[in-house]
Amino acid sequence: MNEPVVPVDKPMSHVGDEIAAIPLEYPRPVGWLAGAAGTLLLLLGFFLSATILFIAGVGIWGVNSPVFWGVAIMNYVWWVGIGNAGTLISGLLLLLNQVWRNALNRFAEAMAVFAIVCAGVYPITHLGRPWLFYWMFPYPAEMGVWPQFRSPLTWDVFAILIYLLVSILFWYLGLIPDLGTVRDRAKGRLGQVFYGVLALGWRGSARHWLRWKQAYHFTAAIAVPLVFSVHSEVGMLFSASQLPGWHSTFFPPFFVVGAAFSGFGVVTMLAISIRQALHLEDVVTMFHLDALARITLGLSMLMGYCYWWDIFNSVYSGDRYELRAVGDKLSGAYAWSFWTTQFLNVVVPHVFWSRRARRNLFVLFFVGLAVTVGMWFERYMLVLTTLYHGFLPSSWNYYIPTFWDWAVFAGTIGLFLFPYFLFVRFLPVSSIAEIKEKVFQIRQERA
Repeated sequence: MNEPVVPVDKPMSHVGDEIAAIPLEYPRPVGWLAGAAGTLLLLLGFFLSATILFIAGVGIWGVNSPVFWGVAIMNYVWWVGIGNAGTLISGLLLLLNQVWRNALNRFAEAMAVFAIVCAGVYPITHLGRPWLFYWMFPYPAEMGVWPQFRSPLTWDVFAILIYLLVSILFWYLGLIPDLGTVRDRAKGRLGQVFYGVLALGWRGSARHWLRWKQAYHFTAAIAVPLVFSVHSEVGMLFSASQLPGWHSTFFPPFFVVGAAFSGFGVVTMLAISIRQALHLEDVVTMFHLDALARITLGLSMLMGYCYWWDIFNSVYSGDRYELRAVGDKLSGAYAWSFWTTQFLNVVVPHVFWSRRARRNLFVLFFVGLAVTVGMWFERYMLVLTTLYHGFLPSSWNYYIPTFWDWAVFAGTIGLFLFPYFLFVRFLPVSSIAEIKEKVFQIRQERA
């Protein structure tokens, strides 16, 4: 590839000037205000729909018997996957010492934090009495009551909280040197105080760098296996049941692959949007976008293998209920969701075999969007093709989402995007310190 991974031909101060200028002197305030206002409306819609949901109860959703899991659980799994992939992309590439991660890791880490917040909303809103959510915590009670540790809700509490804390810590640790840079470049007293407090007294001494690198790599070493464990736990929510189509040991690795796949789709869209909006072509080069496209293509083929292996596994079992679940998936009432998933997740990414497609921003964004939407349809397919046909024909029923299902979902998109707009406006969107370190190393090697 002809494009450099980092801007080695520019002065060392170029990276700091370009990235630090964004929170200090935002280049396009009108566009940012318009986008932030739109996402704020979605966020307000979330609070409104959640309030109505708490007052009226989950009966305003389309859930019924036997489809007790509806759009809420689909979205929960979808958001968890996106969040897990953000940490996986940043943490795993850090441990593997991949230079090209430095321009993208901040996008991915912020995505992980905000996506896991959106995911954590659903187990609470899905409860019949959400104001009693604290009952799922093991806390001292005079009646000696403890949570039911065999309940998936208890799994969710521990998985989401631990992962959220580690993701915030990993994201914030990476920000500290850059916050010090922005603090030193700030001209106003308010900016100096704000970024100075967040920088925790960072001075860039050798001791600071040593402790920072130790803490950053140590947190990455914790976060990466946590990604596998958290989404494996989400897969176990399904496979631990006795329902046909779910009862499989294949689900945990299947869900981990799906999480990485959906995350790369979202990161691709974010990288292109921020690159174009903030003119960061020197930081996020075509090399980075080409690498994202190649990985997306590889994960797409792996996802195709997972889909059809799951079907083969059910057929090979010979169980009549599993065979019926396969039939429902291929030609049942919700077969359209299965074939939509196949098209968006398996067929569409194959355009990346073409180098021209991998370097076309429109194609890159479209495929990232297709993967993101396709992974949502995969969750839709997994939940409904199993639940709407139980063991007894007397309990068969169809599921149709209501307006309030979609209202809460649209609200969580605002819950994700509005904080992301704040992040882009007030914090360094790429790692100044790590990019400059790699520029220095490459120049030393050339010398």
